[in-house]
Amino acid sequence: MTELGQDKNGKAEDAKNRADEMRKELTFSFKNLWNPENEKEMKAIMDFCEDYKVALDEGKTEREFVDYSVELLEKNGFKQFDPNSSLKLGDRVYEAVHGKALIAAVIGSGDPLEGFNLVGAHIDSPRIDLKTNPIYEAADMTLMKTHYYGGIKKYHWVAQPLAIHGVVILKNGETVNLRIGEDPDDPVFTITDLLPHLGADQMQKKAYEVVTGEELNVLIGGIPFPGGEDIKERFKLGILNLLYEKYGFNERDLVTAEIEVVPAAKARCVGFDRAFVGGYGQDDRVCGYTALRALIDLEQPLKRTALVILYDKEETGSGGITGARSQLFPSIQKRMVRSILGREPSAIELQDNIERSTMLSSDVAVAYDPTFPSVSDPLNHSYAGRGIAFCKYTGRGGKGGTSDANAEYFNEVTRLLDDADIPWQAGELGKVDQGGGGTVAIYQADLGISVIDCGVAVLSMHSCFEIASKIDIYMTYIAYKAFFEKMRS
Repeated sequence: MTELGQDKNGKAEDAKNRADEMRKELTFSFKNLWNPENEKEMKAIMDFCEDYKVALDEGKTEREFVDYSVELLEKNGFKQFDPNSSLKLGDRVYEAVHGKALIAAVIGSGDPLEGFNLVGAHIDSPRIDLKTNPIYEAADMTLMKTHYYGGIKKYHWVAQPLAIHGVVILKNGETVNLRIGEDPDDPVFTITDLLPHLGADQMQKKAYEVVTGEELNVLIGGIPFPGGEDIKERFKLGILNLLYEKYGFNERDLVTAEIEVVPAAKARCVGFDRAFVGGYGQDDRVCGYTALRALIDLEQPLKRTALVILYDKEETGSGGITGARSQLFPSIQKRMVRSILGREPSAIELQDNIERSTMLSSDVAVAYDPTFPSVSDPLNHSYAGRGIAFCKYTGRGGKGGTSDANAEYFNEVTRLLDDADIPWQAGELGKVDQGGGGTVAIYQADLGISVIDCGVAVLSMHSCFEIASKIDIYMTYIAYKAFFEKMRS
């Protein structure tokens, strides 16, 4: 090769090396986090997700998840919060909110008027609820009328085994807990579907019309009350008699009951390599569980008090006494401030605590699905396997119905994770104008709390079998733990 050729090749190599250096310095991307060579981390991920699967199975409703959480908290030294007693460094307390929501706290050494570190998640999930007067008979079968809860694809819920969970309050005030369809020996329930041979007209409908809300009728029986055909509504009476003999309630008690129909399937590992967890209710109990475990596993004395808040009713707009818009939650937080201070704080001091608090709105993100790429912007989407996913804003076209975290706070939180060497990613909820959704963040922002959405990216969201990457679940737990320990400490 001539000297001229060598000189050209040398310059080209120098330019390439410089471009590589500049690319490393100036560009940024989110990487897949799986490292199978790190056996210690792999074991920690798998073990954590086995515990998480138990939580999914034990807490299929918001009431059950609160009960499960209280049991877990008490096993780890948490005690019920008494607003009339003092709180000191290291105290661990919780308060259940009407059995369907929860606040848990680990008390730090810092001045409570400088704010707390909060992680808030919702623990309700899309499901099917019973109507007020549910039981009827038709065509020698007994069924229940329902009204679905939250955003579902109704055709997901037909022709599969379902379980019945809930509470029935008897006339004397006694509570009967129902959980039928989970044990191997239990019966299950189902919503029937039309066979393909007679489904020509049905198959011409739009997806949201294939099964209508009024067609989500749950099959619960088919043996009549004994005595012959002269008995009025004998199939319905057969079921009511069975329920009365076994559980002690009648049809009037069902009017005030709170009963939910959920998938009967258990949470499972997904994939030959068991890389994913599949199960019902991961939106948003995956974030509730990771936040709760992060709080429980805090070991070092904290500077700022750490709070986990588990809300109800997010799937229907966060209203109601246990929803994120309820004033019960800031009221409990204010009572904790009083118990830490040991005196009655002024209104402005209580507001100081709220406005100086920092929060992660812990809700699932949408994982990029290569089977349905048309709804996503691949440059601005969350991916399974790349860690905790931040959403600066959610909402619908034009960012409607979102808090849209400010740049200062977004940067503060992600710098904290960078300093702790905890990977993260950021994305949006699909393409602009494709659809959208909301979280509880807007209601904390309304109070004056700095807040941003983040959580685990999920596939098949709002289905009966949602999918989450195990490494994302574990890394979200690690991120929440670092937030509690280090945020403004």
